[in-house]
Amino acid sequence: MTPKNLTSGDLVADRRADYARMLADAGDAAAAADLMGQALAIAPDWPAGWFQLGRYAERAGLIETAGAAYREVLSLCDHDVFGAELKLAALGCAAMPSQPPSRYVERLFDDYAARFDKALVEGLGYSIPEKLADLIFSHAPDQFATAIDLGCGTGLLGERIRHRVSFLKGYDLSRGMLVKAQEKKIYDVLAQADLKHSAQQGGVPLPQDSQQRADLVTAADVLMYFGDLTPVFQTAASVMVPGGLFAFSVEDDEADRCWDLRASLRFAHGESYVRQLCAQNGFEVVEMRRSPIRRDGEETIIGLLTLTRRIASLPTLATPVDAQTISPVQEGPLLH
Repeated sequence: MTPKNLTSGDLVADRRADYARMLADAGDAAAAADLMGQALAIAPDWPAGWFQLGRYAERAGLIETAGAAYREVLSLCDHDVFGAELKLAALGCAAMPSQPPSRYVERLFDDYAARFDKALVEGLGYSIPEKLADLIFSHAPDQFATAIDLGCGTGLLGERIRHRVSFLKGYDLSRGMLVKAQEKKIYDVLAQADLKHSAQQGGVPLPQDSQQRADLVTAADVLMYFGDLTPVFQTAASVMVPGGLFAFSVEDDEADRCWDLRASLRFAHGESYVRQLCAQNGFEVVEMRRSPIRRDGEETIIGLLTLTRRIASLPTLATPVDAQTISPVQEGPLLH
């Protein structure tokens, strides 16, 4: 994530940072890192500046300098909105976290919301919504009573399943994404929720009674932002009726590790790990498809598109918690 115009508060430091960016854009990352270091000598308490220094140094192959810069970001920024911890792990300078910082993910998608649909579909050849919807409908009943779209984003998957769902709920961490989804008027309910914690830990707003539990739960292009997927599987299991379908995508880890953090700061997951989690959380795999899902530069990213069925009895639910709703959306019919 590129820090958005977060100035140092010092005009000279900002000017040097601007020159550093020009050098980086021209392909001279080493010179950009050197000039960014000069800016930080003037404004040493500038976390966005340290993050930029890390990026320039990383691009120039100055790994020690990059690692030191990212550690400085962590010392100055309590919530790690820049994802410095992930950067350190990707560089091999720190242990791999099991989850990314929630504030980092939230800010990443808030910044991305306005251009999200166009950038993904046209720029990156993003195809998960179409492929996941096709997988669902190849095994689905004619109509679902209630569907819950976890990490709904701007509603790209919601658009493709709406006609087969009587009542559609969407949850996402990013308020910016939820605002764009609301504009499409395809969800009956939209609310902000952090899937980083399981339902039992109060992570996602839970249905108030059994009639509100879902017979379809989806998570399209969401699990890539988790290492350990246990919280999401626990949440899905807790909000579903027995026999309901859970459809999701992951980026395929060809080495079949549980999970691995890629340079993109997205996680890839192994097929064996996914199947193990399904079994542990009361899901049977109906079908798993390995397919290209998007591009990352010149690389084609392969995903595992998976449809499962809930076969175990429902676990004991925690006391429901209120979501931070997106005005004017409430738990009930969408207000237009």
